[in-house]
Amino acid sequence: MKVESRIFEIVTVAVFVMGIVYAVLAQEPVGVAGLFLTGGLTLIVGTYFRFVSRRLEERPEDNPEAEISDGAGDVGFFSPGSYWPITVAACAALVGISLAFFYVWALVIAGIMLIMAVGGLVFEYHIRPAEH
Repeated sequence: MKVESRIFEIVTVAVFVMGIVYAVLAQEPVGVAGLFLTGGLTLIVGTYFRFVSRRLEERPEDNPEAEISDGAGDVGFFSPGSYWPITVAACAALVGISLAFFYVWALVIAGIMLIMAVGGLVFEYHIRPAEH
């Protein structure tokens, strides 16, 4: 994860430099605040990746002398049969649209749907097939 942390650290420095240049040239407070908050968020993510990379074993992506074949094999397990993530995303989009147009009735319905979808995502279970 050292590569990812380095990318976010470079983006952090670039955004802070852009924020300083924008503050001097434009003198517009909203854009300056947006750039500095963006730099802060990328700093948080880069710091997290740097923190996690110390606790994990080195991956092929972190080794400059690694071969392509070093990264072969299983990447991990990703559940192919869950519809809950797309349901949560759709309900969150409905909440956002309801907030944007300030439809209180739609916000209540979308909020209830979002809570139900998050509950379904958190508490879903998979029945394992019988092993022979």
